[in-house]
Amino acid sequence: MGKAEALRLALDAVLSVTLAPVCAGCSRVLEKPLDGAVCQACWDEVSLNTGTYEGALRNIIHAFKYEGRRSLSSRLGPALRIAGRHVLQDAACVVPVPLHPWRRFRRGFNQAADLAAHLGPPVVHALWRVRATPAQAGLSAPQRRRNVRGAFRLSPWLSGRSRKEHIDDHIVVLVDDVRTTGATLAACADVLDQAGARQIRTLTLARAELGRDAATR
Repeated sequence: MGKAEALRLALDAVLSVTLAPVCAGCSRVLEKPLDGAVCQACWDEVSLNTGTYEGALRNIIHAFKYEGRRSLSSRLGPALRIAGRHVLQDAACVVPVPLHPWRRFRRGFNQAADLAAHLGPPVVHALWRVRATPAQAGLSAPQRRRNVRGAFRLSPWLSGRSRKEHIDDHIVVLVDDVRTTGATLAACADVLDQAGARQIRTLTLARAELGRDAATR
């Protein structure tokens, strides 16, 4: 064992005993906190997960999205890139589902944009959320569709050059964290379709059942 590895092990032990940081996935004390906010056992569980929004995956996404654990995108994003490689094939760009500016300000970041940054194709912020919609939690599928109807349009900051190079007659991949009924993704796709995209695909970390969790779209 080299000196650097021995020092890392010692620091892990000290942090684990003195601070007792817990895993974002299972809430057990991390044995190796320097490796990140999620233990290896939970990452292994997620790697075998079918993408259902439950268990360790749900907890990790919740920590990433609502607890400001942005560093988790460095593991979630590459994992999504591998899982969605067929969706990403031949894509001219990835477009993160936008947050309303006020919600983006309060949260400090857009989780979809953080994920998109790890997927490979250029990230194009082609959409703008023009209306702060109520939370989708507790709404039926038709209510969710009505809730986001007209909530998106092309971003005023999208240049004509970027639109021509990445949107017009191109394959575009919409990115978000969780999909429930797909109402938000469908509303975004409608805007991109009207803007001239040849094909719109979607890519998310997980799928949730309607009514199972308040943190889904």
